[in-house]
Amino acid sequence: MTTWDADLLVVGAGPAGVSAAVMASSLRMHTVVVEVEQVGAKLRAIGAMENVPGGWTTGGALAEALASDLDRHQELGRVTVLNGRAARVDGHDDRAEVLLEDGRTLTAPTVVVATGVSTLLPADVPWIEAPEARWLPPLWRTTSEDLEGRRVVVLGADRPLGTWLRAHPQARVNLDVLFPESDRYKTEEVADDGRLRLDVVDRVSVAPVPDGFRVTAWHSSGGSHTFVVDAVLSNMGSKPAALAGLAVGADGYCPPDKQHPRVLVAGDLKGAQMQRIAVAIGDGSRAALAPYYQAQVVRA
Repeated sequence: MTTWDADLLVVGAGPAGVSAAVMASSLRMHTVVVEVEQVGAKLRAIGAMENVPGGWTTGGALAEALASDLDRHQELGRVTVLNGRAARVDGHDDRAEVLLEDGRTLTAPTVVVATGVSTLLPADVPWIEAPEARWLPPLWRTTSEDLEGRRVVVLGADRPLGTWLRAHPQARVNLDVLFPESDRYKTEEVADDGRLRLDVVDRVSVAPVPDGFRVTAWHSSGGSHTFVVDAVLSNMGSKPAALAGLAVGADGYCPPDKQHPRVLVAGDLKGAQMQRIAVAIGDGSRAALAPYYQAQVVRA
């Protein structure tokens, strides 16, 4: 008889991963959740939330609720949260495996991978040249106190820009937002905010200098301008945080129909259109139902 570490393995404790674990536990499936940070780590930096049912006003409040849900199911003895970093996932004829960076291997009939997305780096986008600034702090992790009284450039006009402004309505900041033409449609919701200067660019170079950064922006007209600022923040978007062993499409996301039958993907990892918290919550629950119903068919 095959012995597994759990009835279901879940990698990632964000909205999709926690939803999968809670659904599985409610169906009396013992679940192991692998998470390298704290539950809802990415949620905790979201300062304002408008599109998630339940009255949550901040990502931190929702993250605390998710953590409480997991605690409750751990007390019932049906969920184990394991702190560790997953390095690889594999599906076999008789099992699914998750290999951790510390060398441990976990097995179960099925694994749900819900590792979500990570922030794009300057090197990930073709319109930014920043060889000496390979990592820039993301806008969504900053507070208004971090930025007040400073000259700040934001690279990219992704949706967290509007979220940050709504979270800090009284912040006395002035942000120069440089973004490519492909981001223009995202600026409609913030175009009237007087704290922004929106500038469509062809490309940007960023270089550290004493006490700040030198930024040069080129425009389609052929002109350019150079200025020195106190801080440069990234807001270019995100990329899938795919594990080794997953089938990855040309866009970097992990199409569900290309995975091994014992390896399920849930939430943001499936595609760019999934990047809504409420959608991820529902998708995580759905992912846990699939192996449950499959097990019922096998027993019958």
